[in-house]
Amino acid sequence: HHAGSQVITMSLQEEEYASFHAENPEWTFNHLAVDYRNGNVYLGAVNRIYKLSPGLEAQVSHETGPDEDNRKCYPPRIVQPCSEPLTLTNNVNKMLLMDYRENRLLACGSLYQGICKLLRLDDLFKLGEPFHKKEHYLSGVNESGSVFGVIVSYGNASPDMLFVATAVDGKPEYFPTISSRKLARNSEEDGMFAYVFHDEFVASMIKIPSDTFTVIPDFDIYYIYGFASGNFVYFLTLQPEMGGGPTTGSSSTGREQVYTSKIVRLCKADTAFNSYVEVPIGCISGNVEYRLLEAAYLSKAGAILARSLEVAPDDDVLFAVFSKGQKRRPRQASQDSALCVFSLRKINEKIKERLQSCYKGEGTLDLAWLKVKDIPCSSLLTIDDDFCGLDMNAPLGVSEMVRGKPLFSDAVDKMTSVIAYVYKNHSLVFVGTKSGRVKKIRVDGSSRALQYETVQAVENGPILRDMAFSSDHHYLYVMSETQLSRVPVEACGQYSTCSECLGSGDPHCGWCVLHNMCTRKEKCERSSEPRRFASDIKQCVRLSVHPNNISVSQFSLVLEAHNVPELSAGVNCTFEDLAEMNGLVEGNRIKCFSPAEKEMPRIIVDKGDHQIVQLYLKSKETGLAFANTSFVFYNCSVHKSCLSCVSSPYQCHWCKYRHDCTHDPRTCSFQEGRVKKPEGCPQLLPAERILVPVNVVKPITLRAKNLPQPQSGQRGYECLLTIQGNEHRVPALRFNSSSVQCQNTSYFYDGMEMSSLPVELTVIWNGDFSIDNPAHNKVHLYKCDAQRGSCGLCLKADPLFGCVWCKGENRCTLKQHCPHPENQWLEHNGINSKCTHPRITQITPLRGPREGGTLVTIRGENLGLEFREIQDNVKVAGVDCTPIREGYIPAEQIVCEMGKAEKSQYTGHVQVCVGVGECIAEFTANSSKYYYFVIPRIINLKPSRGPVSGGTVVNITGSHLDAGSNVSIMFKDQPCTYLRLSINCLSVSSLPPAQLIDRAHLQRDLRFEYVEDPTITKIEPEWSIYSGHTPVTVTGTNLDIIQTPLIRAKYNGHETLNLCQVLSPISMLCQAPELPISLARQQEVPERPNEFGFKLDDVQAVIALNTTNFIYYPNPEFEPLSVSGVLELKPGSPIILKGRNFLPPTNIGNGKLNYTVLIGEKPCMLTVSETQLLCESPNLTGRHKVLARVGGIEFSPGVVHITSDSPLSSTAIIGIAAAGALLILFIVVVLIAYKRKTHQSDLTLKRLQMQMDNLESRVALECKEAFAELQTDIHELTSDLDGAGIPFLDYRTYTMRVLFPGIEEHPVLRELEQVQKGLKPFGQLINNKVFLLCFIRTLEAQRGFSMRDRGNVASLIMTVLQSKLEYATDVLKHLLSDLIDRNLESKNHPKLLLRRTESVAEKMLTNWFTFLLYKFLKECAGEPLFSLFCAIKQQMEKGPIDSITGEARYSLSEDKLIRQQIDYKTLVVNCIHPENEKISEIQVKVLNCDTISQVKEKILDAIYKNVPHSHRLIASDMDLEWRQGSGQRMILQDEDVTTKIEGDWKRLNMLAHYQVPDNAVMALVPKQVTAYNSVNNSTVSRTSASKYENMIKYTGSPDSLRSRTPMITPDLESGVKVWHLVKNHEHGDQKEGDRGSKMVSEIYLTRLLATKGTLQKFVDDLFETIFSTAHRGSALPLAIKYMFDFLDEQADKHNIHDPHVRHTWKSNCLPLRFWVNVIKNPQFVFDIHKSSITDACLSVVAQTFMDSCSTSEHRLGKDSPSNKLLYAKDIPSYKSWVERYYSDISKMPAISDQDMNAYLAEQSRMHMNEFNTMSSLREIYSYVDKYTEEIVCSLEQDDAARKQRLALKLEEVVALMSLES
Repeated sequence: HHAGSQVITMSLQEEEYASFHAENPEWTFNHLAVDYRNGNVYLGAVNRIYKLSPGLEAQVSHETGPDEDNRKCYPPRIVQPCSEPLTLTNNVNKMLLMDYRENRLLACGSLYQGICKLLRLDDLFKLGEPFHKKEHYLSGVNESGSVFGVIVSYGNASPDMLFVATAVDGKPEYFPTISSRKLARNSEEDGMFAYVFHDEFVASMIKIPSDTFTVIPDFDIYYIYGFASGNFVYFLTLQPEMGGGPTTGSSSTGREQVYTSKIVRLCKADTAFNSYVEVPIGCISGNVEYRLLEAAYLSKAGAILARSLEVAPDDDVLFAVFSKGQKRRPRQASQDSALCVFSLRKINEKIKERLQSCYKGEGTLDLAWLKVKDIPCSSLLTIDDDFCGLDMNAPLGVSEMVRGKPLFSDAVDKMTSVIAYVYKNHSLVFVGTKSGRVKKIRVDGSSRALQYETVQAVENGPILRDMAFSSDHHYLYVMSETQLSRVPVEACGQYSTCSECLGSGDPHCGWCVLHNMCTRKEKCERSSEPRRFASDIKQCVRLSVHPNNISVSQFSLVLEAHNVPELSAGVNCTFEDLAEMNGLVEGNRIKCFSPAEKEMPRIIVDKGDHQIVQLYLKSKETGLAFANTSFVFYNCSVHKSCLSCVSSPYQCHWCKYRHDCTHDPRTCSFQEGRVKKPEGCPQLLPAERILVPVNVVKPITLRAKNLPQPQSGQRGYECLLTIQGNEHRVPALRFNSSSVQCQNTSYFYDGMEMSSLPVELTVIWNGDFSIDNPAHNKVHLYKCDAQRGSCGLCLKADPLFGCVWCKGENRCTLKQHCPHPENQWLEHNGINSKCTHPRITQITPLRGPREGGTLVTIRGENLGLEFREIQDNVKVAGVDCTPIREGYIPAEQIVCEMGKAEKSQYTGHVQVCVGVGECIAEFTANSSKYYYFVIPRIINLKPSRGPVSGGTVVNITGSHLDAGSNVSIMFKDQPCTYLRLSINCLSVSSLPPAQLIDRAHLQRDLRFEYVEDPTITKIEPEWSIYSGHTPVTVTGTNLDIIQTPLIRAKYNGHETLNLCQVLSPISMLCQAPELPISLARQQEVPERPNEFGFKLDDVQAVIALNTTNFIYYPNPEFEPLSVSGVLELKPGSPIILKGRNFLPPTNIGNGKLNYTVLIGEKPCMLTVSETQLLCESPNLTGRHKVLARVGGIEFSPGVVHITSDSPLSSTAIIGIAAAGALLILFIVVVLIAYKRKTHQSDLTLKRLQMQMDNLESRVALECKEAFAELQTDIHELTSDLDGAGIPFLDYRTYTMRVLFPGIEEHPVLRELEQVQKGLKPFGQLINNKVFLLCFIRTLEAQRGFSMRDRGNVASLIMTVLQSKLEYATDVLKHLLSDLIDRNLESKNHPKLLLRRTESVAEKMLTNWFTFLLYKFLKECAGEPLFSLFCAIKQQMEKGPIDSITGEARYSLSEDKLIRQQIDYKTLVVNCIHPENEKISEIQVKVLNCDTISQVKEKILDAIYKNVPHSHRLIASDMDLEWRQGSGQRMILQDEDVTTKIEGDWKRLNMLAHYQVPDNAVMALVPKQVTAYNSVNNSTVSRTSASKYENMIKYTGSPDSLRSRTPMITPDLESGVKVWHLVKNHEHGDQKEGDRGSKMVSEIYLTRLLATKGTLQKFVDDLFETIFSTAHRGSALPLAIKYMFDFLDEQADKHNIHDPHVRHTWKSNCLPLRFWVNVIKNPQFVFDIHKSSITDACLSVVAQTFMDSCSTSEHRLGKDSPSNKLLYAKDIPSYKSWVERYYSDISKMPAISDQDMNAYLAEQSRMHMNEFNTMSSLREIYSYVDKYTEEIVCSLEQDDAARKQRLALKLEEVVALMSLES
């Protein structure tokens, strides 16, 4: 903003939205009141009342709950003790009223049967809280929206009254539904809320009769709105319809309850409620009834609406919102709603009319719920307007509905609240909706309502009924359950032009002309002066310019402006960004000067001769442009020819002697040949074809007009011809102004391919002044002998060429070039014009039938020049052949049709005679070849049958079938396509085929039989492998009628076929087609083809079978025999081929594939398992190649080398024998000595033996069990996981968890109490790249700047830049490139880059990915990650988990493995739903060794399967109740009186301890205070401790908040250690004697393998999703491609070509920075709870993930950690995925910066306001505070920063901040 517009800048800041959020999401907002005197806002919420400033800053809050209560306690427990159980109950605010007279606030709650507090307005100090009389209890109802109160005052003398109307929630005897109460002046007075009148018979109240509840058990009256007007008080209600009989409205008969909206009226002064009248209201719009009242508001009509409603402008009108119909369905309620208006005067007239008729004795009282439906009216008296009823004829119901005028309806976004006010006679209505929007509607009449704007007021709706204006009506307060917002009533500033502003329909908005902005009139300076403020679209400024186009070098312009205010302060004219100059104001005309020529952009030729520029008028008073118009600058000198110059739409003149175009006729006098019209231009006139033979000297004469005479000093005329790219200049003569001649010259062009060549011709004078050639005259050069080798071709040439056939030389030449006398020429149309010696060179066809009709084509030379010359002169083999005119090419070709031949004619020449009349020998041609007549015959038809659909290839055999020119074959009437001697016919119906050759008709009694189309009934097996070629047996019908059946598969648009062999009519054997899938994408998952079927001729039904579920499994893959490729073997030993996918996992068990393995030439016997082929090697020796074949795959895994043992020599044998004898002697001696020694050890051995046997059998059992588990089907796991409802966290929570892990309520999410002035300029500094980079580098250089600070700063900066991601990305790239430079300078290994988070850049990179991959997580990666998490959790819970140490039977982590044998069995528990006992019981699988807490967790998991964790009940708040058949209930607990204690170990209770049987019934009930079997010790009375403390104190479930360290803290009193499944040996002093029962703990490691096998698919899925570039419907996120390209660029820049380094950089940047974090911490992405055992398993997966991304080789041995060994086999294949992923990404097309920026901008826009920028800036500023001097110092050293004076700016910020602190 410019300095001149101070007022406006202020107002724009006021317009900002403000909002206030609930401090606890469960403490929702209920009611709102605004003090109209000072604008303070009072907000009633659950458990709190707040006082807020007009800008919604919290000032005071008053606590109202929660408190111990039970809704059944009447009177409440604060008056007398209550026998019901008490619980902590929330206090809902049901009514919030301003009592201005006493300066207090009435706040009524739901606790204690609905008592009210009176609070002082200034500070919410409690003035009183009357609670001990029954009048003090308004109602126990819990809903906030069904109560309404109106304070009525009766003048200064008498006290105010309170009319209260409330729903009674089924307790009509306790609470009146409507009553009037006294409002005592003293808030502590006893008589507060006493009924205004009360005696034995009447009182100032109405109760609902209890009989009404017998008819409709859930009857209640809901009060939506209330107000006082005139002498009356009104309430708007929604109540069930009572209907005629007792059943009609009843819900017991299963019919839906019908509701009616009514208005209730009472006299203010009526103490006995005799004036009670009830009238139904509703409205009907376009045949739809809207009868369910949602909200209402009383307002004044305003002059414009009043006219249409025929009331006075100050009369009250009621705006009401109804939804459609009369049935309230809370679930699927209709979204259709309407806004209607009622005139209060009309309602009163209706009531008066009915009262009068009743007092005349007509009709009944007609009020069903008050049981006076059928009481007749009594005739008494006449009444007036203010009649207040007698005790007769009351209460009264009006039966006829009052209809409102419908104004506006919306079928999509249901309207939920309404408020209105009058602005400048316009009635403006603001409506809140279900989605949180506010609709602004201008009501100008009962049928004219305009919705002119919609604003999103709260983040998520619906908007509650209470809305209020600020005291100056500039703002509207709107609230949802958790957010209160202040919305400006108008947002005029959003309209940027006058017409937009005044066309917007918002009556607040007008156009402030000189400030060029849309605003309220009050906010526009001097708006009362004429024409400075436009309030009607006709008053917008209009400009017109004279002239409206000028040449670049002209001056003065006159602008005429309409509707401008006086411009005494002066005005500037601005031409876009070209120039700005003063304007002279004369009345409404303004004179401007155009910018000088040098300031104008060059108008270039290709842009045309003009440019359109915006011309603005700028007021000097405000410095703003207030009007503009478009304006044309043109430039004549662009034109280079006369015609284009003078036909330009602008004023251009041609100067013919100077040959230029100008806008200024003065610079070109008449003598200089000024031309104004196209007719006056020098130009060539259109000419006939100009023909010039080559090499002939010839002048060219051209007609023209206006040819200028060259002046003195100017050169003459020339002709310019461009021949084959070379320019030829020929002097020319100007005869006069209309004729010019190019001088005698000869021309020539190369080559004989073209007989003529058109050449461009230009006439120029004075060197380069060209004469316009509008007709584009060309010169045609030609050669007679080119392409004309025969006489006929020569005479065919264009007669104008003058070519003749020179006989003596036998060539085509010009006449003058033929040296022979004239009679030796032949020329067209001359005396001699017939060529002699015609010749025939080719005839087709050479054979044909006698019947004729054959078209014979004769080609040759000199075959006549006209058709008539050969018309009847062609004979073929003596038969007349009639030439056809269409086929005749003069001199070259004749086509004729044969006549019929006689029997005697067999063969002969073709004869052509040229000429009319007699044939002369020299004009006759005879062919050298003969033409034959033949008789075609059909002999055979094969096959003789085919399918009805046709498509059979039928071979028709015969003789001479290729004769003639045209063969057609008809099957009945269907033609068939002819493939020369084999004829492919579309068979149609069973008639013999007929064949026609020209006119010869061949008929033969051959029949073709049509058989029903083949069908396919069964395909077996229904699977193959990717490469196909496995046998498939197909069963069907009529398969034998197809010659070449094919089987087909289609996938991704590619089709593959394979052959089938028919075995019998009902079966064929096919080779499966391969799946057309590119090798790179061979996944490890089965694929289904898009189509699978057969090609059986043209049978459509089998092309794509939809009955088959054919599936393709991954190809078997072989590993090489050995690293070297050669395997050394002994004869007879088996060869083992390793690999995978050898047995496809088909659904009926494992599929068998047909393997052939050849050793050399010999096949070998095979045994196949999933990963091995065992081959009994045949009896061979030597080297042999091994070849494995399966399906369509051939693979050679290497060579085997079989060597036999060599025989020994005889000397060796003797030596061995001697040595053997000595050895035996020695052994005998030793044995004798040994025998004695053995005897004692025998006994020891026996004992050991028994122990070993014992141990061995247990080891065997364990191994067998582990093996069995591994084999058990994984399906059990997969079937349980359904993808339904993955509980993703919203964007904000997710980013906060990653950016600031472990910090719950981070300041970044909160508003600042007060925003310091320095933060805004500081924000601008942060947005300055030079500053930000300098700031970060300085911080990183400080010693005290810790790792944690780095991460913190990076995250804070990213939260500030969330809305400017393009900038953030730019900064990040700078920082990263710095980091890479530093890393390489410091001689670190380049692979260490980005490995650890040691710089701000690295954490920023993580955060950057966090922001940009959210969508990818949600759409792709989230699902497999969640599945993996669930699978781990489920798999862990299938076996025992130690509740205390967190160890489990199933685990991926060795540290968390239970290394003992634990006997357990699975039980099914039938559990009752804790929130709804009626739902059928839920079956939950638990183990009998689970602790009670673990059972509770499992039950909660099962019940809330798809509910996010944070929305579930908490296990520790619930008790587990076992309900036994006899009605006994027993509460089970982890520890109670029955807990077993042995020594100082105490074991937690498990289900087995309570001997719970299978199928027991359990229920989760809210925690009781004490239980009959509980221990009286501190672990139990848990109501007071927070849920976290008691989880720690109470060693319960493994999911407690303990870390992974075992919690074996002794109990507080007894010092007993607690255990569950395993005693922890660091504590337990195990005695050595237990050794016998222990087992080698390593044996249990096999369980890791079992667990890994079960989870394999889930791990694979996750890795595959992360490492593949194409996902289900979602492309690779741009961010990844962009960042990888950036890293590659950096590597190129630093000349790093080692692929390992590049790979490592990418891995460190994305997988290690982002994915590992997410895999280890799925709770960052989902709303879940992660237990320690799940955590341990996820860590193993994350470790595997990291290993897969690294490039270094892992050498593994038996000492390697188990988690690496576990996945050792999979890591190589994962690595290949990673490599493929990286290379795929690098192959993708690069992303342009423009695309990336668009994408970033889109991301920024989506998450614009997730974080509070000011708070983030405040946090970042704390670092500036800490290091101010260092930062200032480095800013002063940096050149760029010095230029921008950043150090100074920072010091200003510091000064501002320190001022405020």
